[in-house]
Amino acid sequence: MSASDAPDHPLDQPIWTALTTTQRALAEGDGRARRYPTAMTPFADMPDMSPESFSALGALMSPTDIAVLFTPAVVKPPAGFNVMLAETGEQMTGTPVEMPADGVDIVTLGADDVPDMIELTALTKPGPFSTRTHELGTFLGIRVDGQLAAMIGERMKPANYTEITAVCVHPSHRGRGYGQMLLSAISRQIVSRGEIPFLHVFTSNHSAIALYRRQGMEIRRQFHVTVLKKAER
Repeated sequence: MSASDAPDHPLDQPIWTALTTTQRALAEGDGRARRYPTAMTPFADMPDMSPESFSALGALMSPTDIAVLFTPAVVKPPAGFNVMLAETGEQMTGTPVEMPADGVDIVTLGADDVPDMIELTALTKPGPFSTRTHELGTFLGIRVDGQLAAMIGERMKPANYTEITAVCVHPSHRGRGYGQMLLSAISRQIVSRGEIPFLHVFTSNHSAIALYRRQGMEIRRQFHVTVLKKAER
């Protein structure tokens, strides 16, 4: 793909699309490489895999930064980058089925909840989560006796799509349907704004894929998830 070409579909390059459409105000970089602020998420992308684009990506990164790419094709970086992780993931779309909260209080999470959100995501490892991740969209949670028992949120917003992210339930609160309740709640909010829900899950996470299928979502396509770091000179 050349720098002047556009993806065939907004979700074919979700990070690039988000940073050139709905979330362009957050973007750091230019027409050769863009990324989110690192305190929000380490996601980055380029319009193509040319040496010039990789050079622009490297210019955005400090020696300690990582860049997480979601791409349709395998990433083969030039010298100057180390591949820290290379896995495949499934991109799923659809509106999860409605599930009543059954008296459970679902709350909107904000800045005051960040320490608890970081603690829960560190324990359950749903994906990158940092001090400003919650600023990317709506985040919902369920508290039990003051403890954050489960959470979910929004991350990438490519065109009229919104990504569901940080789906996690504390181990001591699993089996109560909290994940399904939150999927239903966040999806209703997304759809009410005229947007389409989607999410990403590692191919190896068979249990999560099965859960999302049961909730009414389907695999759209497979992606390559690549984590890059600048090589030490």
